[in-house]
Amino acid sequence: MTKMFPRLVLSAAFAAGLAAPALAAKDLVIARDANMPTLDPANTNDNLSISAERSMYQGLYGFDRNMKLVPLLATGYTVNADATEFVFHLRHGVTFHDGTPFNAEAVKVNITRLEDPANHLSRRSLVSMVKQVVVVDPYTVKFELSQPFGAFVNDMAHPGTVMVSPKALATYGKDIGTHPVGTGPFKFASFRTDELKVVRNDHYWKPGLPKVDSITFRSVPENGSRFAMLQTGEAQFIAPMPAELVKVAKANPKLEVVVSPSIVARYVAMNNMKKPFTDLRVREAMNYAVDKKAFVRIVLDGYGDVMDAPIPPNLAFYSKQGAWPYDPAKAKKLLAEAGYPDGFAIELWGANSTQSRRGMEFLQQQFAAIGVKATVAPLEAGLATAKLWGVKTPADATMQMDFTGWSSSTGDADWGLRPLLDTKSFPPNLFNIAYYSSPVTDKDIADGLATADPAKRAAAYAAAQKQIWADAPWIFLSVDQLLAGQSKNLSGVYYLPDGTLQMEEAALN
Repeated sequence: MTKMFPRLVLSAAFAAGLAAPALAAKDLVIARDANMPTLDPANTNDNLSISAERSMYQGLYGFDRNMKLVPLLATGYTVNADATEFVFHLRHGVTFHDGTPFNAEAVKVNITRLEDPANHLSRRSLVSMVKQVVVVDPYTVKFELSQPFGAFVNDMAHPGTVMVSPKALATYGKDIGTHPVGTGPFKFASFRTDELKVVRNDHYWKPGLPKVDSITFRSVPENGSRFAMLQTGEAQFIAPMPAELVKVAKANPKLEVVVSPSIVARYVAMNNMKKPFTDLRVREAMNYAVDKKAFVRIVLDGYGDVMDAPIPPNLAFYSKQGAWPYDPAKAKKLLAEAGYPDGFAIELWGANSTQSRRGMEFLQQQFAAIGVKATVAPLEAGLATAKLWGVKTPADATMQMDFTGWSSSTGDADWGLRPLLDTKSFPPNLFNIAYYSSPVTDKDIADGLATADPAKRAAAYAAAQKQIWADAPWIFLSVDQLLAGQSKNLSGVYYLPDGTLQMEEAALN
């Protein structure tokens, strides 16, 4: 995934200064940069829809501001020694918005639906290891897994495994995406792809919440228009905040710019099974060739940090390795040793977005300094999907280099490493488009899942990260900082590090 902070020309609406509509004191408007395709959490892949769903839905576990696990609809869990059985103890007295009781049977209905291959739900991989869901009693549910999976609780905190009313699932079936019914602080009111309205749940199980009467999520793709809504009070929160307008926002005493850490990593995947990237010296040279600090300054407008491990610091079991230094002279020396004294020509793919193109053009200039001639090739989403994920075998892959990014929304090292760097994760299975294959790394990743013991998991993932860093399958670039703008009378709305929003405690003062 990549996020855009595009350049813009201020809209006429911004220049003229829109008149803000009259809003009730406790009605919150959040303006985002894209549409919401669906409100079915089990089939959602975009952060905007996930953010909106979070106002209505909850899972057994969730995350705090730092992506640390917190209990929600479960109060706790136990796990056996080999991480093949997880028993969750459920919260009493919770009901869905339609009055259906939340209990162990509701959990079984939801996980069975998600796990069933016949339903073709995009988040199935989160529970594909579940062999059986056992209702022990009304408030105890046991998951029996087909293999050890130490990251299972993190998967149950992922927004794709939240709980939907069984009655609503039976009533609406495949149309549940336009009829959301959860246990969260807000209830569904109305929906179209560019606007969702939710209203307070007066029977919410957390005392004193929610603190606002309604939230309206509006899609406003044009940066100037979105910022104009914030300036005039038509919206009280906008995300993302355009980086080029931060100074304007900071000059307004009624506004606040919020910069948050993220787990959004940016990198260039090199095809490790195609020359010249079969040679470690070439992959090392490409890492030495890029000035990561300049990348953050120029491509991310300074809102990022240099990547110093295969996963970002806010993921569980992160192990710092130390950033690859900028050393073009060493890069040239390594290329000469590998048999490329004059460099080589290469095609660099990436998303067809303003920021992605800016990133690719920056990399193109960096590569040119060591004799590598890169042709920039932005791909539309559909073409990228076919060329990257639709490949049947490594031999069929035509990708040489791809500028991309990833956010592990389980908050765990497993989903930051396994889908991208395990041999079993070659497309079409998962997303290892670098076709990186290391028996040592594969074993370390497997060892990290084979236990629920935090110390053993930490050791396994530290070893994996050390090996990956040495093997340099990617050009390791940066970790984003997230930008949002808000009215100073608003509190309780914030980015989680995975790029989604939390608004349970939203308050207008």
